[in-house]
Amino acid sequence: MDFLNFLDFKVTDFIDIVLVAILLYYVYKLVKGTVAINIFIGIVIVWALWKLTELLQMKMISSVVGGFMNIGLIALIIVFQQEIRKFLLLIGSTNFASKRSFIRHFKFLKQEALPTDVDVEAILGACKNMGMSKTGAILVIERTNNLDFVKSTGDDMNIKITQPILESIFYKNSPLHDGAAIVQDNYITATRVILPVSNERNIPLRYGLRHRAAIGITEKTDAVCLVVSEETGMISYIKNGEFVLYKSLEELTAMIKKDLG
Repeated sequence: MDFLNFLDFKVTDFIDIVLVAILLYYVYKLVKGTVAINIFIGIVIVWALWKLTELLQMKMISSVVGGFMNIGLIALIIVFQQEIRKFLLLIGSTNFASKRSFIRHFKFLKQEALPTDVDVEAILGACKNMGMSKTGAILVIERTNNLDFVKSTGDDMNIKITQPILESIFYKNSPLHDGAAIVQDNYITATRVILPVSNERNIPLRYGLRHRAAIGITEKTDAVCLVVSEETGMISYIKNGEFVLYKSLEELTAMIKKDLG
């Protein structure tokens, strides 16, 4: 019977399923925590319905759903343009040179996340002090996507992270305080970096260019940002183009370590 042909399972079929599962995992990883996650789930449900109707040889409903999937491809590219950009960056600008970076891509196979090398406590300690003195600052912490394309807009640096160093960089009279600082592993690798500014209209007016720049870079890459407001002294944590809420610095520390791990 043709209906039972799918039971003829080959090694290539298994490889095909594994590759599709990995692809879906990375797509889910990119849209997780964003509005696009609901669209992604909807697409998966419609696609599963399409394949089910094909398997059951329900030709009419299968042709209707199949036509919707084919015509909707262009619309999906428009809807997911930010996520597609981040996916291509994930593939094309990832540093596979280190074993650590390579293993990070397959962390979903492990029970525990890898520990981060970044001294998160020193970073947040500096942010807390800068917040108390109303010193504006923006820190971009690299994860998987390489940030060399924005580092070239600033001044190269290669200095290990310490709390005094961070505070001195963003000190109001310092020549390096204007712009963002890039953090890679446990080093500050660039200062006075110019970031792409987000054009989103739903960002509250109380947030200035620092916050818009942080949203912009986290929309285009998987980096995370810490912003200290010069007006209020508040510390904002931004990931995937959105503000992440937290109740205490201890909770924020745990969040960052988890995201970097």
